[in-house]
Amino acid sequence: MKVSNKLIVLLLSLAFIFVSTFFSFEEKKIFWHLYTFTLLVGIAIAILFGKFKDELPTWKYILFGIGFGTITYGVIRLGYILLKFVDSGSVKAIKKFLATYGPNNIWHYLLLVFIIVIGEELFWRGYVQNALKQYFSPILSCLIASILFAVAIALGGSIPVVICAFLISVIFGLLYEWKQSMPLVIVAHEVFVLLLFLILPFIRY
Repeated sequence: MKVSNKLIVLLLSLAFIFVSTFFSFEEKKIFWHLYTFTLLVGIAIAILFGKFKDELPTWKYILFGIGFGTITYGVIRLGYILLKFVDSGSVKAIKKFLATYGPNNIWHYLLLVFIIVIGEELFWRGYVQNALKQYFSPILSCLIASILFAVAIALGGSIPVVICAFLISVIFGLLYEWKQSMPLVIVAHEVFVLLLFLILPFIRY
């Protein structure tokens, strides 16, 4: 596929993800259905056009994934604690966002763990970030992919959540560039969401 064709596919893919994510946030009652569908399509796009790296043995990506997922959780938790002291309005905005879109039953958690986390990593890291490296440096590609992901989340209307999404995306994007392992970032992301929503939740909504 020529570079120009690859760029067209990238732009069309991003357009679909943005439009579908917009409708997902608009239709609050069926958000989980629509967002899951969005990422299932994202997974298909990533499989067709992406390139996944896996340069670590299984025990290493599991070990590193648990470690970096825990570190990411710690960073977000610390940021939330500090935010409570400096901007209570942002804390309320985060709680409102999670009350509307956060997981609240076993079905949501299953979708989050088995489709949404995997879909976000395969699409934004495995496809978008790698595709951008044809035009930019790896670090800049990571930052641009993280900005694009944050823009998608911004459709939900919560600036504090957007900042959080951007920060998490940068962490996982840099981790992917450093260790060159898609399973690693998936494990890290899984550990992060399990800690955040199930094991050690610190946001009550």
